[in-house]
Amino acid sequence: MPFEVDRDVPGLIVKFGDYPLHHGGVGAIRSLGRLGVPMYAITEDRYTPAASSRYLRRAFPWRTTGAEEPERLVEGMLRIARRIGRPTVLIPTDEEAAVLIAEHQEELAGGGKFLFPRVERDLPRRLASKQGLHELCVEHGVASPAAAFPESYADIEEFAASARFPVVAKNREAFTRRKQPAVNGTTKIATPEGLLELARDWGRQPGVILQEYLPREQAEDWIVHAYFDADSAPLALFTGVKVRSWPPHAGMTAHAYVVDNPELADLAARFIKQIGFTGVIDLDLRFDRRDGQYKLLDFNPRMGAQFRLFESESGIDVVRAMHLDLTGRAVPEGEQRAGHRYVVENIDLPALIAYRRSGYTTPHAPARATGTELAWLATDDLRPLFTMLARFAGPGARHLHQLWRTSRRGSGTTKAKAKTK
Repeated sequence: MPFEVDRDVPGLIVKFGDYPLHHGGVGAIRSLGRLGVPMYAITEDRYTPAASSRYLRRAFPWRTTGAEEPERLVEGMLRIARRIGRPTVLIPTDEEAAVLIAEHQEELAGGGKFLFPRVERDLPRRLASKQGLHELCVEHGVASPAAAFPESYADIEEFAASARFPVVAKNREAFTRRKQPAVNGTTKIATPEGLLELARDWGRQPGVILQEYLPREQAEDWIVHAYFDADSAPLALFTGVKVRSWPPHAGMTAHAYVVDNPELADLAARFIKQIGFTGVIDLDLRFDRRDGQYKLLDFNPRMGAQFRLFESESGIDVVRAMHLDLTGRAVPEGEQRAGHRYVVENIDLPALIAYRRSGYTTPHAPARATGTELAWLATDDLRPLFTMLARFAGPGARHLHQLWRTSRRGSGTTKAKAKTK
């Protein structure tokens, strides 16, 4: 490879919450581990796929929900820093971790404990918030679905009387300290009556965003992954199209392709420069054929689970770009590997069945892949695959069946899992 990493600076996968079958964390461990970077990870226990990787030097079992007091989470991370004993690059895999790092930069960076992109303190929380993101899009002229933010049941009644259905309901914040969020992820609501019935359980302060539904027959799902330096300049920027997700049309990526899209890359780079973000991003956008606009749906201010879809001809992905930049090394330029695809084995098969039932196809998906990256199977690191299968055969399979049943509801609501990561 045309670059050398600093093998004296380890990486730490930071995740808060109970989702042990996380292929993104495994991908990051493999990506840097194959270059000789010592890798550590926070895991639910010692028997997760990430903990079983041959490229992981040590797992730190720490079962969290993400709703703990920030001081407790910072204290735990500082304990881990002492155990590692040298400056370490932080790699957050969820919003809870990204927001915590941004809001406690001084404590975590003090004494050279951790390395991470320095960003405006409140920006990651605002970007992870559906309302905050919508407001930033409006402020900077970036297209996003029309949205309403009801503050009471009366507001919802008023919305139901005039809105065009179906609509989509999402939790206003990416994560919350409430015991039970208003909706379980992305929820498609077909009728005003369905909305009013569902809203009765949302309490005095609904905490939801009611959003325009973009019909899949008139839309395409695109993704952008990138790493931006301290000047908000892209050192690695990739575009691709999502072929299938699970649950269908609303959940995490199950199958995707790298597709060159200069217009989308320019849109993302300009938006990041305007808001002044630094670090790794994972964007979900939907191209609306009705008006020819890319509409920003989600802004994840951290590594996305499918980031290994993207690698440049120089061998750079967003995690490698971040490690190189934070350790003072140049990030080599290189074109993305157009036509490359990414498959998440345990969810792509049920997604394929569901998509064939619906008759939906993605126009921009290449007819043939130039190469394939599997989320779990790697010939040089087999244990994560077998660990995933062992855990997936129990509670994982029951959860998959529950999502499948939910996704088949026709006229009512369709829910997607909140923790997509």
